Amino acid sequence: MFKNYLIKLHQKSFKENEMNIFSLLDKNPNAKLLDLGCDEGSFTLRLANKIGTKQIYGIDIVDERIKESKEKGIKIVKSDLNKKLPFEDNFFDVIHANQVIEHLFDVDLFAEEIYRILKPNGYAIISTENLSSWHNLFALFMGHQAFSQHISSKYHIGNKISPHHGEDLILKSWTHNKIFTYKGLKEFFKIHNFKNGKILGAGHYLTLNFFPIFSKLDPIHTHFITIKVKK
Repeated sequence: MFKNYLIKLHQKSFKENEMNIFSLLDKNPNAKLLDLGCDEGSFTLRLANKIGTKQIYGIDIVDERIKESKEKGIKIVKSDLNKKLPFEDNFFDVIHANQVIEHLFDVDLFAEEIYRILKPNGYAIISTENLSSWHNLFALFMGHQAFSQHISSKYHIGNKISPHHGEDLILKSWTHNKIFTYKGLKEFFKIHNFKNGKILGAGHYLTLNFFPIFSKLDPIHTHFITIKVKK
């Protein structure tokens, strides 16, 4: 019962986070869009539709997902996001990465590469888990690992109140390696020469998501944080 409730809270927060991402996109039919970790491409197409562009690029590492994205007309490349990105300098107007950065080992190279391939005045939208969310803080207070944190690359362990406790991590690349806080994410992109740094939050568990306004008033403690930064 409690497990199902936590899953529903997560699903509601995830949808709220998607709305935040869409709210940060600017209309530009001439934009070149790159989706980092585009999976099978459905969400990528929704991003492109909101922007109004047909110039849609993606990167993923799973062959099956790459095949599905190609069938949707996305110009997709197989690549490891821990390495240099296979695009020329100043190429993209918009770069998006949702629930990707926390899985990487070399987040500094990731930020440097995004900066390199963005056009001047282009922008990136990066969304991730928030280590300082209320549910993570509660788990730590109780002596558990944070919900957003993995200590094994094979199993979900360390937090018995997590809905996924004891399950296998099907892919090693699904491991959460770097978990940011609100202020940490903002400083991270600032030190990599990005400008602005507007952050939105989604999933305010202290109020059980009943009042979405609290995600806006207290983004420091929301489940997800999404930052928009410009080159």
